[in-house]
Amino acid sequence: MTEPTDPETGTQAHQTIRRRAATPPDQRPVSDALLKRITRYSGTLSTEAVRALEQELPFFAELSADQRAEIQLIIQSAVRDFVTWMRNPEAQHTDTIAGFKLLPKGLGQGLTLQQTVQLVRSTLEYFELVMPRITHNERQRGLMIAAVLKFGRELGFTAASVYAAAAENRGAWDTRMEAMIVDAVVRGDRHADLTSGASALNWDPTTAATVIIGTPCDEIGLESVAAVHNAAINSGRHALAVVQGSRLVVILSGELESSVTIPAAVLEAFSPGSPIVHGHTVSSLVDAPDSAAEALSGAAAVGGWPGAPRPVAAMDLLPERVLGGDRGAAATLVERVVTPLRGADSSVEDTLRAYLDSGGHVEKCARELYVHPNTVRYRLKRVSQITAYDPLNARDAFVLRIALVLGKFDERRSQENQIVT
Repeated sequence: MTEPTDPETGTQAHQTIRRRAATPPDQRPVSDALLKRITRYSGTLSTEAVRALEQELPFFAELSADQRAEIQLIIQSAVRDFVTWMRNPEAQHTDTIAGFKLLPKGLGQGLTLQQTVQLVRSTLEYFELVMPRITHNERQRGLMIAAVLKFGRELGFTAASVYAAAAENRGAWDTRMEAMIVDAVVRGDRHADLTSGASALNWDPTTAATVIIGTPCDEIGLESVAAVHNAAINSGRHALAVVQGSRLVVILSGELESSVTIPAAVLEAFSPGSPIVHGHTVSSLVDAPDSAAEALSGAAAVGGWPGAPRPVAAMDLLPERVLGGDRGAAATLVERVVTPLRGADSSVEDTLRAYLDSGGHVEKCARELYVHPNTVRYRLKRVSQITAYDPLNARDAFVLRIALVLGKFDERRSQENQIVT
């Protein structure tokens, strides 16, 4: 027994069903003849729609004539999309949304999502008003209005999908750019174009910056970066961050007067109890490699001071950094302690040495120097005033001891150089 044939095409019925099951002829709201008529009027419809947009949308007047002409072509494409959809609601109509999204405006920027939605909505409102007039009877008018509304809904979902995908791509691009900038700062790459890349991420390249290094919180892992961003914004700052293996590197904008001025929410992105070290604040992102180098050195040496505060400035880890082989830290310590001491009365440095050698006993130091204990106390106070380190404090005494040793090394090298010369 042979298969029945389709009376319109002469093909076998089972083939016709597979091909047109989505939109059987008896369920189409309008005839093929009317759809062809709509297609013929697509040019006129798009022209009139553009005129309506000019009156309804304020931003439309800012577009150039070429841009408005492109929108007219997109609307004409939307009419054809509508006809195609009427024949087969399963057909794709992403070209219309993609056209709006890629339309150039100003300096090569596309329309925003809000502007695209306004364009689509105003265009569909115009279609809803005009297209029923092309129909032949009341039944077709009602069906046409319903079809336009349904098509608009489908177009709206398509717009949301297109822009959601664009947002995901933008987010991925931002993440890569952010990682590249932070990596360049950590490497000390001063040839990298930090300014333009940071500007693309809404970072003011002229603002002050501080590099902070620690271990990311295990509970949130890579989400530590997002946590840092949110915390920085909530505190009126910006941040660039990246997780590099077991290390979380943060570049925080704005002046940082001390460790305690780091927003607490930013610190929560780091592993609880683990050390957090920050470099000094630099004037701009271009100089951030200096802060990064300091923070990296401090992060490598912070284990030598179990009682270090959290967070701790790399400048407060100078002795540990020196013992770890950081020559820059050695030079800084000599400059901050030895140089100003030698600029004062020599008795101040001599008293400091004697006090440290005596194990921190004022009376013993006084006997060795043949002076009154109050004289020792006065001179130690002078040390504190000159260097900002208090010899009576155990931690500061340790810093001063390392500085004096480094000062002797420098003095010996200077003498050797004089002999060679």
